[in-house]
Order: sequence, then C-alpha cells, then structure tokens
Amino acid sequence: MKITKLETYLVPPRWLFLKIETDEGVIGWGEPIVEGRARTVQSAIEALSDYLLGKDPLQINKLWTTLYRGGFYRGGPILMSAIAGIDQALWDIAGKSLNVPVHQLLGGTVRDKVQVYSWVGDDFPGNIYEQVIRAKENGFHAVKMNGTGQQAFISNVQDIKEVEKRVAEAREAGGDSLGIGIDFHGRVHRAAAKPLIKALEPYNPMFIEEPVLPEHLDCLKNIVNNTSTPIATGERLFSRYDYKAILQEGWVDIVQPDLSHCGGISEGLKIANMAEAYDVNVAFHCPLGPLTLASSLQLDGVCYNALIQEQSMGIHYNKGGEVLDYLKNPEVFKIEDGYMNIPSLPGLGVDINEEVVVKRASEPHKWRNPIWHYEDGAIAEW
Repeated sequence: MKITKLETYLVPPRWLFLKIETDEGVIGWGEPIVEGRARTVQSAIEALSDYLLGKDPLQINKLWTTLYRGGFYRGGPILMSAIAGIDQALWDIAGKSLNVPVHQLLGGTVRDKVQVYSWVGDDFPGNIYEQVIRAKENGFHAVKMNGTGQQAFISNVQDIKEVEKRVAEAREAGGDSLGIGIDFHGRVHRAAAKPLIKALEPYNPMFIEEPVLPEHLDCLKNIVNNTSTPIATGERLFSRYDYKAILQEGWVDIVQPDLSHCGGISEGLKIANMAEAYDVNVAFHCPLGPLTLASSLQLDGVCYNALIQEQSMGIHYNKGGEVLDYLKNPEVFKIEDGYMNIPSLPGLGVDINEEVVVKRASEPHKWRNPIWHYEDGAIAEW
C-alpha cells in the first residue's frame, strides 16, 4: 500500500481536516490545526507531503521520524501540528487496513470508558450557576470554566473577588461531588496567579490550568509548592522534549498534551507514558473537532494515567460548526452519565461525512483569536 494524495479542508468553526489517500482505497483522516493559523499549517502539510507520497502508510514510526528529524529546524506549533494531523491519519489508515481500532494496535485498552467534562461560561465567564445546573442535568460530573476574562499584571481586590464569586457559584450549583477545572488560559501573570490560586483553594478545584504562560514554566515550581490545588498545563507544549523539565522538576500534577499540536497519537502516547513514570495524570486537551477527540479517546483507552477528557460540543468557540456535524456516526460520541465509551470501530472509530466536509470547506473560515487591550492601549493576553 502506498500514499497517493494528501488533501486539506478548512472547515468551520476554526478547524483544518486532512485526508490521506492510498492506492488500495484506504483513506485516513486527521486534524492538523493551530487555531488562528490554519492556513500556515495547511502550507506546512503541503511541504511535508514530499516525504510521504509513494511511501507505505503503515510505516508510521519511520514516517514520523522522517518528518521530525528530516528537518534541521524542529518542533514548534506549526510543524508539530502538521505532523500531528498526518500521524492521526496514518493511524486511521493502519486501523482500517487491519480492521481494528487504533487502541488495539497499541496493545488494547485499560478502561472501557472515560469521564468527560462540559465547558461552562465563555471568554468573559458569566451565568455560571445556571450553566452548571444544566450540565448536571445533562449527566456531567465535571465542568471546566475560564477563571477570568482580561487580567491585569497584578490583580486588585475586585478582580480576585469576581473570580472567587464565579467559582463559588459553580461549587454551590454542583455540590461537593462536582469536579471543577479552572482555566487561567495564560491570561494571568506570575504576581496575579499567587493570590488568585490562594483565594480559590477553599472551593477545592479539580485543577487549575495554565496558571502562567508557557514562557514562564519555571514559575510553576513556586506555585505547585505553595498550593493544595492540582496544577495542569501542556496545551502549548509540542513534544516530549518540552515536557522534560516540568516532569523532572515536579512542576505539574496533570499534563495536557493536545493531539493536534504535540505530534499526534505517536508523540502523545510517549508524553503520557513519561508522565506516568512521575505519577502525573494526563488529560488530553481537546477544544477542537471530531478527529482530535477520536484520537484522544483512543489514547484514553490505553493510558493508565488518563484522568478526564475535554470535549468541545457546545463550547463557545463553535460558531458555524459543531463536532457532530461532520460525522456519519455521531453516536460514537454519546455521553452517558458523564462518560464516553472508547470507540471500537476500525481506525480512529469515526466515519467522516466527506460530502459535508467538502461543502463546508467551499467557504473556508478565517478564524482569528480575539485581540484584547488594556485600558492604556497595551496588548492583553487572550
């Protein structure tokens, strides 16, 4: 079997899909995307296709290594996201060609299902109480919310109290059994993170995500040693090498590699296994589309330290397109009592509706993340 064609599709709300075709008619799908830089990743896919056309798609390790080590300049969001989508599609082809799910190729599952959480709030979170009640009514046992909107370098008393009020609403609505993930989204700087985290400790968050920007991961040492709240990070780390220091130094309790950014299923598994050696959980980051979610579920099935799975159905980013829009088998992502089953169909386990993909891609999106400014005109972190 040989790879004959790679084709990409820009589809709403902000995703990029990749289809890899073979001379035996087996097709694989992947999701190589950097949100807000989709066309740049699209160009990277085109450049990397030279290393793939005519090659055996089942030689996943060799092809991955060629794509990564064949370039003098390595890593980073664009190249690793391009490799990630390619890797997902190659695993999809491998599973389909052998008529088994990807997790079977990785040695089989350690669990049958994984807990998922629902997003509540939006970029400027509000109405938290009502949304948590709704999430519980829909069977969720955990939610995640942006802790803050725009944040100053140093929080004033009002800022801290507003964040605390939102988390208090979530705890009141959800009760003691609800898991509450609080995403700082890299919006919070070092000096502001310390008092915010301390103020939230009485509400026992499930974790605080990206308490500081990835450029300042060395600050995590001070944070993790001065709070009882589990600290999570990793969506903007792009390979196992980026995780070395935070695992070796004990700076994190939960790692969050994104399988559309960190080199795909192949690299995501290595990151998860590294984390397990340090007794650190993995919670695959996934505010994206069906192929990222399907890939994540495959690894949730095989990784003992998988904690919980993010999914983006109904998330505030999804304007003009939803996860289930692109599937012929939407039941694969059915949520029952707060859990999703590990997909059991061949490959990634999702049947992509190519007709819908082509139609939606006929008007390609141009999504950009918001640009925020402080009152003085300086750029604020989104």
